[in-house]
Amino acid sequence: MSDEITYGSMKDLRPGRFILIDGVPCRVVEIDTSSPGKHGAAKMRVTAVGIFDGSKKTLLKPSSADIEVPLINKKKAQVVSITEGQAQLMDLETYETYEVAIPEDMRGSVKQGVEVEVMESMGKKAISRVMGGGA
Repeated sequence: MSDEITYGSMKDLRPGRFILIDGVPCRVVEIDTSSPGKHGAAKMRVTAVGIFDGSKKTLLKPSSADIEVPLINKKKAQVVSITEGQAQLMDLETYETYEVAIPEDMRGSVKQGVEVEVMESMGKKAISRVMGGGA
C-alpha cells in the first residue's frame, strides 16, 4: 500500500487535487483557511468527495501539517457490454477485461463501444469521464 501513497503539504492543496482522508481517495472540493491565532498556527478545513463512493469527507489540520496523497492512475478503456448498471470494460493497452459500476450521472452516455477514462487507485477502479468514439 505504501507504493500507492505519497506525501504532500496542506498549504499546497488546491480544489481539484486528490487527498487521502480516512483511507479513502478523495477529490478536494473546497478549502477554508483560518487566520493564525495568538497561540497557534493557521488551520485548514478541507472538504472533499470520495472518488469511488461519492461520500463527503472533511479534514481539519494545521496548514503546516503533512498529508497523504493517493497515486491516481488514469487509463483509457472501451465499453464491451453493459448489464444492470455495470459496464464490462477492456483496457486499451493491456486488453484485459474487468467490470466497473457506471456512475449515476453517466448512465445515459456510457454505451457499448464508447471509450471511457478510468481512474485507478488503491486497488479500485471507477469511470471518470466518457471520451467518445465507438458505435
